[in-house]
Amino acid sequence: MSLDHPVHFARRRRARPRIAPIAFLTPFMLPFLLIFVAPIGYAVVQSLQKVERADGLFGAPTTVWAGFAQYARAVNDSDFVASILRVLLFGIVQVPVMIGVALVLALLIDSQSARLKSFHRLAVFAPYGIPGVVAALMWGFLYDPRLSPITAGLATIGIDPNFLGPGQILWSIANVVTWTYAGYNMIVLYAALQALPGDVIEAAAIDGAGPVRLALQIKVPLIAPAIVLTAVFSIIGTLQLFTEPQVLKTITTNITSTYTPTIAAYSAASANDYSYAAALSVLIAGVSFIVSFGFLRLTARWSVTS
Repeated sequence: MSLDHPVHFARRRRARPRIAPIAFLTPFMLPFLLIFVAPIGYAVVQSLQKVERADGLFGAPTTVWAGFAQYARAVNDSDFVASILRVLLFGIVQVPVMIGVALVLALLIDSQSARLKSFHRLAVFAPYGIPGVVAALMWGFLYDPRLSPITAGLATIGIDPNFLGPGQILWSIANVVTWTYAGYNMIVLYAALQALPGDVIEAAAIDGAGPVRLALQIKVPLIAPAIVLTAVFSIIGTLQLFTEPQVLKTITTNITSTYTPTIAAYSAASANDYSYAAALSVLIAGVSFIVSFGFLRLTARWSVTS
């Protein structure tokens, strides 16, 4: 049978749709597997192991299978559990405040009466362009009572704030995170506002909707998916809180080596306890998935009932 026979031609045509998606996906899938999936798989495998020394502390290390021993150790570690609860409290307060600030700023810049919109967008977004370490160092100087002009000025009127105290340090970190990421979330929400159909906004204005009513009853419900998206990203970022407390840790004793889950994992890895650090990392990823997925389910159910 010739290769130009209609049967062979039909087989070649059927094979092309199967090969084409694979060819287009390969440039993405290879880096994704090597950079994302492979490290996760390696962390999971390493978390199921432990290092033993046959001849005491100075004996040769041997990696053996430990099962879920590292996870049991993490769950029974009161400091690690406290760090999880700490960042959850942080997120419950900080994420709504930050998203609320970003939403208000986006609505103000999007309003018809706003002037110099490009300047205000850039001014609000600018803190996000500053590296996290630099931002934390800058705020650390403003928090330090020995260097801060803010604390010195408040002291002259009889107020002695302790931004680095045990009861205030968590919210001082929240202030840094909000200052850094509110502008980024504002840009996302502002882009969603710009994508709204103009005829809907114009019809609401013709019906007599004022700026406040137009914002709260028309614009906010229409950009609800964008608000949920920024909230999910913020929740995930909260559970991965690392840079700000790690930098402020150098100027205050109220941030310990297990203050947040990621700092606890970093401290374990720094002590060459890699299996335990891997177990902590996997648990952090699991908690992040559960919390973010639960938030998505909650918002989806709320949108259906409303």
